[in-house]
Amino acid sequence: MMRRRTTLIMSCTALTLALGATACGGDTPVTAGGGDKALSGQTVTVAGVWSGTEQKNFQKVLDAFSAKTGAKTQFVSTGDNVSTVVGSKIEGGNAPDVVMVPQVGVLQQFAKKGWLTPLSDNTDKSVDAGYAPVWKKYGSVDGTLYGLYFKAAHKSTVWYSPDAFDQAGVKPPTSYDDLLKAGHTVSDSGLAAFSVAGQDGWTLTDWFENVYLSQAGPEKYDALAAHKLKWTDPSVVQALDTLGKLFKDKQLIAGGQKEALNTDFPGSVEKVFGPKPAAGMVYEGDFVAGVAHDQFGKMIGKDANFFPFPAVGAGKAPVVSGGDAAVVLKDGKNAKAGMKLLEYLATPEASAVWAKAGGYLSPNKNLPLDSYSDDVTRATAKSLVDAGDSVRFDMSDQAPAAFGGTKGAGEWKLLQDFLRDPSNPKATAAKLEAAAAKAYKG
Repeated sequence: MMRRRTTLIMSCTALTLALGATACGGDTPVTAGGGDKALSGQTVTVAGVWSGTEQKNFQKVLDAFSAKTGAKTQFVSTGDNVSTVVGSKIEGGNAPDVVMVPQVGVLQQFAKKGWLTPLSDNTDKSVDAGYAPVWKKYGSVDGTLYGLYFKAAHKSTVWYSPDAFDQAGVKPPTSYDDLLKAGHTVSDSGLAAFSVAGQDGWTLTDWFENVYLSQAGPEKYDALAAHKLKWTDPSVVQALDTLGKLFKDKQLIAGGQKEALNTDFPGSVEKVFGPKPAAGMVYEGDFVAGVAHDQFGKMIGKDANFFPFPAVGAGKAPVVSGGDAAVVLKDGKNAKAGMKLLEYLATPEASAVWAKAGGYLSPNKNLPLDSYSDDVTRATAKSLVDAGDSVRFDMSDQAPAAFGGTKGAGEWKLLQDFLRDPSNPKATAAKLEAAAAKAYKG
């Protein structure tokens, strides 16, 4: 899925306080200074979606764990379909010890199948000391902690060209209404306001989730995510109406709806930060910075910058996140050593290794902001940490894949249809409810 591909190009962020205070309540060899090489001769196998630069940077974390404990590590890249790959490995008697799970729904699925081992007391204490409670909630099933969120994404960031804003004479807006006004001013100056990646349905779910979380509030967001609230609820119709006003405004979207539906995520970033700019802004997560920098040579903070997704109406500014949770499989050959790896991953020390390498965001608030190499990353990190318990995990990642994570189906397709014709939010809400009801029953 393209959504998972976004993790491969993240230029992310991370979070606060002191490296020295390890925030682990307990006597664990992997957090003590130097380690005692207690795991010498053992190999911990870790499976996850990462490849390329992300895999190389995570390997640095694994190497630091090896230096501390004596354990060897082996990383297996699963591609996007983690559930299928891990399931086949378990059936074949070749289960990895640790899996980095990219979706709440998949973590819940693994736990309910009896594949997971509850995390150790040391990890539990580290999570209590270093994470906002919401992260423990997303890592738990029926009150038992199975998943440690080691890497996160901040999906409430709007990226813009400072040159385009200077030319138009606008400042980063703090309300949704001002966002649209600023967009019209940018458009009047010669560029479209927004580049929208409508070809990738997951980007449209992210648009909806930010509007909905701000406008309807966290309680309704949680209820809708669990399908305890129907998609025909007036709050959903209202959010679609709000989003539709942007989608149907040809001044605001580069190339209009038709071109947006033919623009994928990397292409949407190119329209703002590429050699031939067509728009002043692109909404997506902090991983936009990775594309702007790595593919188009933009200096983050100078040639490309962001502002938080603004508050809608009387609501608060939203903070939507995503992330990868480490879990321990019962059937792994070295599951006990895998548990020690998770105790290490729960420390700021482990997060600091990847933070230094770049392209990373940690939910661990005990990681100092100065672990990150640039001011924009620190600002994104601070925004995530300051949001505390009001952070909400990507709603479509919490849904069954048939509804929230399948190309050409479910929410992805229906929001693409809505982008094509946003004239009837109520009818779209009814179609979303029909698709959700079918997927959640399954």
